[in-house]
Amino acid sequence: MSNGKSYFFAPYFFVGIGGSGMMPLAMILAGRGARVAGSDRSLDRGALPAKFADLAAKGVTLFPQDGSGVTSAEQIVVASAAVEASVADIVAAERVGAQRLSRPELLASLFNASALPIGVAGTSGKSTVTGMIGWILHACGRDPTVMNGAVMKNFASPDAPFASALVGAGEAFVSEVDESDGSIALYAPKIAVLNNVSLDHKSLEELRALFGEFAGKAETTVLNIGDSETAALASTLDRAKLVTFAVDANADLSARNLAPEPFAIGFDLIAAGATHAVRLAVPGRHNVSNALAALGAARAAGVPLPEAIAAIAGFTGLKRRFELVGEAAGVTVLDDFGHNPDKIAATLATLHAFPGRLLVLFQPHGYGPLKVMRTELVAMFRDALGGDDRLVLPDPVYQGGTVAREVTSADIVAEIGARAHHLADRADAAAWIVAQARPGDRIVVMGARDDTLSQLAADMLPQIAARLR
Repeated sequence: MSNGKSYFFAPYFFVGIGGSGMMPLAMILAGRGARVAGSDRSLDRGALPAKFADLAAKGVTLFPQDGSGVTSAEQIVVASAAVEASVADIVAAERVGAQRLSRPELLASLFNASALPIGVAGTSGKSTVTGMIGWILHACGRDPTVMNGAVMKNFASPDAPFASALVGAGEAFVSEVDESDGSIALYAPKIAVLNNVSLDHKSLEELRALFGEFAGKAETTVLNIGDSETAALASTLDRAKLVTFAVDANADLSARNLAPEPFAIGFDLIAAGATHAVRLAVPGRHNVSNALAALGAARAAGVPLPEAIAAIAGFTGLKRRFELVGEAAGVTVLDDFGHNPDKIAATLATLHAFPGRLLVLFQPHGYGPLKVMRTELVAMFRDALGGDDRLVLPDPVYQGGTVAREVTSADIVAEIGARAHHLADRADAAAWIVAQARPGDRIVVMGARDDTLSQLAADMLPQIAARLR
């Protein structure tokens, strides 16, 4: 796999092909001419049929997750860390002697073999920055390949409803890279982007080491010195290789005079002594920071800054990133990927810039992350929730991995206080939110690792309409 070219010669089988990190990788391989097949628990349950129909339309052969699709030693079997060794497809791979690769091993081999690998790292904002860079390069005629963990609205269409990947013929391969499993160490970027460093899956000590090594490999590193941890890391790197950015602080790319709107934001970009007016079609201070990262990376990739600024104005965002689901009886419903303290706080701050009570349903994305983030998560919610806001936590989604339940949603709620509620069943939590809603409220459904949250948010609208009509 080291030359990144063997995808033309070997058939691939993805175990868990519908996952947010697996599907776009399978789409890239299929788009480059590889033979791709796969299985998924959700497919077996009949869940998310549109997703699997889209894969089938792209030439991907789908099998039940019963081992029937893994039949040859010639196959390369790709699985994420969440797939247990006892899964029938993994057992079949062992039996027939098929080569095994993890998802990041395969992605890194393709990424490192590209002419211009652009890696986007950081605890928060990776998918958005990846989408922004991809859109800028595409709009400016660079024809990039993009690997994202979220659907990019700019590239979505009736023929490509799950556009979390883009297959291009240009030099650039833009990908978010993941620190949660340590696989960030596999990537060798020419341009590295580092948004921020904060708690999610690993301790700060581990994150500092992983992000520092990643940033140090690149020819150009674009990093956020408005973030204290990232600024400290920047001080250890070769300044000649750095492009710094910050919001309301001095940097190579600095954003000033922010002008927020409910679903957009404008700002002045100060770069090399010149001022450029920028307007984004996505809201929030955090997206200003994301835009600075993307503009810095695009400029490092050879796109003139004025062209990049013009292009980013057309970026329409990602699915499940502050996504407006709809409005019913004066109640607005949003779907958001927020799942760690920084991401959740950014979304709540964006909403609090405008009037209206917040009703938040947050489904934690696992018991392990809940344990790691406990103190910071409680402190964030205590600080970020308004006096009239209400929060409900169902039990965490469980899709394999940590089985210890040392910290639960009930523990978090008890420490937050009266504005928070625990209802173990997610459907009960959603019903509670609907029962609380009144005109002028904003409902936010938040969480990661569970695509069905979007349907949960959509289902609230008719229920609210029926209750308040």
